[in-house]
Amino acid sequence: MSRSAQRAGGRRRFALAILGALALLAPPALAQPAASPAATAASPAEPEGYRLEAYRAPVPATLSGARVLDATAAAELWRKGGVAFVDVLPRPPKPVGLPAGTVWRDQPHSTIPGAVWLPNVGFGALNAETEGYFRAGLSAVTRGDVNAPLVIFCQRDCWMSWNAAKRALAYGYTNVSWFPTGVDGWGEAGLQLEAVEPRP
Repeated sequence: MSRSAQRAGGRRRFALAILGALALLAPPALAQPAASPAATAASPAEPEGYRLEAYRAPVPATLSGARVLDATAAAELWRKGGVAFVDVLPRPPKPVGLPAGTVWRDQPHSTIPGAVWLPNVGFGALNAETEGYFRAGLSAVTRGDVNAPLVIFCQRDCWMSWNAAKRALAYGYTNVSWFPTGVDGWGEAGLQLEAVEPRP
């Protein structure tokens, strides 16, 4: 056997030995809890405050103080009834520079049947008017009961729902669930969506 072949064989044996050692250090696969779809996407850690920019990006797998739902769990709550579903997807802004007299119509938005759409409340910082709108909307859907169950959502990989659910917790709501895949996960599960208008 040539020296180059011996060296190659030695490198392969060394690599296999390293892989074997790493396998011994790893916990057994059966001991691992089933990872949620959000967790398997190398989710970022929860920030201390609200997300202030780049809202369409991977979200954390958790929200401290809230229950995190997948589509199955969200559908189960929806079928059970008595739970307020709140869609916080932002409303598309009117394009800048439209010619005078141009009629602007919002793009249609579909959501979970029966959900209330409170747009623009998931930004990291809210002005007083938007914050008042969010507080009033939450109070309306819960009939003023801070212990009433809430499910807050928008779309997959959207920090708007994470921010809004965190904000609801800060307002004193005690039964907040966050549905991170939102209308995307709902639709992919074969569940019905319906057109909705924003709450006035």
